[in-house]
Amino acid sequence: MTYSHSTGLPFLKMHGLGNDFVVMDLRGGLARPDAGLVARIADRHRGVGFDQLAGVEDCDDADARLVFWNADGSLSAACGNATRCIARWLMDQTGAGSLRLRTDHGVLLAEDAGGGLTRVNMGPPVLDWQAIPLARDVDIDHLPIAGGPVATGMGNPHVTFFVPDADAVDLDRFGPEHEHHPLYPQRTNVEVVQVLSRSEIRLRIWERGTGPTLASGSCSCAAVVAAVRRGLTDRRVTVHVPGGQLSIDWREDGVWMEGPTAIVFHGTLTPAWLS
Repeated sequence: MTYSHSTGLPFLKMHGLGNDFVVMDLRGGLARPDAGLVARIADRHRGVGFDQLAGVEDCDDADARLVFWNADGSLSAACGNATRCIARWLMDQTGAGSLRLRTDHGVLLAEDAGGGLTRVNMGPPVLDWQAIPLARDVDIDHLPIAGGPVATGMGNPHVTFFVPDADAVDLDRFGPEHEHHPLYPQRTNVEVVQVLSRSEIRLRIWERGTGPTLASGSCSCAAVVAAVRRGLTDRRVTVHVPGGQLSIDWREDGVWMEGPTAIVFHGTLTPAWLS
């Protein structure tokens, strides 16, 4: 992909609990980056570095359209923390207290939760094996995988394992082994959950196409949905991730996620680097 303008390509660096993003404002018709450029930007030594890249586009039926890429250049239909970060950025720009943001997972409602926190309704969880998607019809609450994990869709696929001690899991081995499990034709995000109480869990994360991350909104939502379905927690749960904590509330209208966001810096990819 080539950008012809001489000023380079502006971007914003943001994070939610250390789950970091490059955000590009593509409104006004700027072309989406291709997979090769996304992967180059993701390089933390020769590019910028991120867990996901998000593009903000014009939208006729919502305040904006969001598109997400993983660090390997593959597309993702959902990214909860990036949605919260962009929502906060747009609300600060416009002064609005709420926004409707279209993603490939649907139109998501975002709200100012007060105290510098931002809340997003990630929509209902996907509980149909074909839509998650899985390779075949199985019991999604007890998958035929060692450890009997739970399958959930949150616009992207998830597999959730419940363990006595999350720290004892070798995530660098465990994550890729299950990301590429044949039961998941589009690969999957991997969650390792330690239940602390009816209202608290500890979560370690391996994100599809990215690797270990300090936080993940969609993974936190999937982990709570899985815990509720197993009868291990209530519907409102504090999720402790390596980067901090998120509040997840599985309501009738969807899975709500609340937490902090931060703008780190504004930057510009130079024409020389882009070429």
